[in-house]
Amino acid sequence: MTRFPHDQFAKDYLKELLTPLGQVETSRNVAGEVREIDVWFTPSSTPTTEAQALGLLGRFATTPAIFEPFRNAVTSSQIRSCMSKLFDVQADIERQAKRESTRINESNLPKLWILTPTGSPLLLDEFRAICDRENWLPGVYFLGDGLKTAIVAIHQLPLTPETLWLRILGKGKVQKQAIDELTALPADNPLRANALELLYNLRVILETNQNLEPEDRELIMELSPLYLERLDTALQSGIQQGERLVVENLLRIRFGNLDDELKAIIEPLLKLPPEEFTRLLLQLSRDELLARFSR
Repeated sequence: MTRFPHDQFAKDYLKELLTPLGQVETSRNVAGEVREIDVWFTPSSTPTTEAQALGLLGRFATTPAIFEPFRNAVTSSQIRSCMSKLFDVQADIERQAKRESTRINESNLPKLWILTPTGSPLLLDEFRAICDRENWLPGVYFLGDGLKTAIVAIHQLPLTPETLWLRILGKGKVQKQAIDELTALPADNPLRANALELLYNLRVILETNQNLEPEDRELIMELSPLYLERLDTALQSGIQQGERLVVENLLRIRFGNLDDELKAIIEPLLKLPPEEFTRLLLQLSRDELLARFSR
């Protein structure tokens, strides 16, 4: 029962990463029998540099795409189901083009990327999936060109920055390694912050589940130090914000509206312990405070 939180995490994660590159829809319905595409992506008409930051995932996102991520190893039946959804979408696009008397460019038809944590040689051979090592990294297997489908065996991807954002969707040791690499990125990296926030949310959801798989328990343990660090940072930020409000309110009570001179002494005052800056704000005159704390 733990696959559903992971499914939602994968959808939210891919949406967060791909939104700067174009239009993203999750859980999009397809025609016929009620079924959903996990992630539907349409690239922006304006080229963007953000794709380079996403490495291999950004390369997938250079053309219209359907992403179907799996928490556990994909099965033959699941691959056929994904391809069936792809063909329904392509048929719908072709019908619309016929109604509008427009010509379809093959490059505008969506490509299916099946993301699986592992892919056995037997499964890949069953679909005649081939790794084009001259143009793509190991772990990316393509079916025939006309099928517009690729299977990405995440455990086979090389451990490079280019594959990091896909390996986050892996499992076990592969995912753990990717999380370690993610946390090692600079703190001001926006992709890092967004991905960690989604992982924190996944941790909270998993922790409420009574029937966890061993790998999910390990994931919770892996994320626990980072989660506690985040809580501590939020707490410290809240304390600092509270102290700033105290200083601002005391200045207003003593001297009225905060002009530029009073605003300039707030930061120096905040470097003091709360009991000390409170005493000074109550005892010293405006001129004395400005003389002491003006930069």
